[in-house]
Amino acid sequence: MLRREAHAAIEDPLNEVFVSAVTPWEIEIKRASRGLRAPADLASEFRRAGFTPLPVTWEHGLAAGALPPLHRDPFDRMLVAQARLEGLTIVTRDERVAAYDVPVLTA
Repeated sequence: MLRREAHAAIEDPLNEVFVSAVTPWEIEIKRASRGLRAPADLASEFRRAGFTPLPVTWEHGLAAGALPPLHRDPFDRMLVAQARLEGLTIVTRDERVAAYDVPVLTA
C-alpha cells in the first residue's frame, strides 16, 4: 500500500511515471525465489497504467558502478543512478536510498 502522497503523485496526469527495466527484473526474481505475488503480465499492467519504460543504458551502468557504497543492493543502486542522470524522483520505502543525492518520495 502506497502512502497518500506517493499514490497522488503517481495518479496525477501531469506527472510522467517511469518504470526502470530493473523493476520487473527484481519483481520476477523475488516472485521465483520468495513467492512474491505480482500480476502475471507485468508489462501489460505497466502499459495499462500509462507508465513509461526506462531502459538501462551504458551511462546508467557506469553511474551505478561509480556510486559510493551506501547501499549494497544492485537494483536500488541502478535506480539511484537512473534517477540522478534522468532528473527523476524515486518512490521507495528504503531509507538508505535517500542517503544518495537523489529526490525520494516515500512509498
